[in-house]
Amino acid sequence: MFDNICKFLAENFSSDFATWLLGEPITLTELSPQELSLEPIRADALILLQSAQNVLHLKFQTQADAEIPFRMLDYRVRVYRRFPKKAMHQVVIYLKQTNSDLVQQNTFSIPKTHHEFTVIRLWEQPTEVFIRTPGLLPFAALSSTIDPEVVLNDVAQQINTITELKAQTNIAAATAVLAGLVLDKEVIKRVLRSDIMRESVIYQDILEEGKAEGKAEGKAEALLEVARNLINTGMPLEQIANVTGLSTDRLENLQAELGSDDNQ
Repeated sequence: MFDNICKFLAENFSSDFATWLLGEPITLTELSPQELSLEPIRADALILLQSAQNVLHLKFQTQADAEIPFRMLDYRVRVYRRFPKKAMHQVVIYLKQTNSDLVQQNTFSIPKTHHEFTVIRLWEQPTEVFIRTPGLLPFAALSSTIDPEVVLNDVAQQINTITELKAQTNIAAATAVLAGLVLDKEVIKRVLRSDIMRESVIYQDILEEGKAEGKAEGKAEALLEVARNLINTGMPLEQIANVTGLSTDRLENLQAELGSDDNQ
């Protein structure tokens, strides 16, 4: 969810990101991973934005990952193959504070190969960088502050000054979700207006995702109920596994649970 929200912000407020990361409000457009033949490398929330002279590659992370340095090299080579004359700026942005040494890594090195990229740890960034730019407001509460709730209040005030309704609703919803990395849900609900967020594309996507997960959970529970009924008939577990697709280990656990219930 966090990856998708960051991707949405970067693509819809690209000039704000360019101002922050490139130093000038360049107009950037999305670069499709398909243009780079990125399979079988997984395009994990891969964000590629381009202008006539530049490619901006963003990778948002909530957790440290030892594979990131190699991925950055791989993406760099693929972009160079497609656009050898474009400058490429690669930035890994860590959202949630951690003491892992991995978030310090900004190079990939093997014998005779060395690659560098930029790493930004949001909890070390000054809050002012995000407060003054609409598209970056959702990251403000994750910045260097001893009181993210105060920052969130400042963000809410800035959101209220945004006159374009679509931008206002989407920034509010993105802020609410990302603030959840550092603040309790009740605090966020108290500070941010829920009526604004409900109109956002992000909020609607979250609702749809929740509905899909609910349907999947419903199907899984229905499958378990079928398995329970078959176990109660005395059908061999191997046959039940063939019918339901559940593993025999899972069925053995289910059988033990049913036996436990009978003994109570």
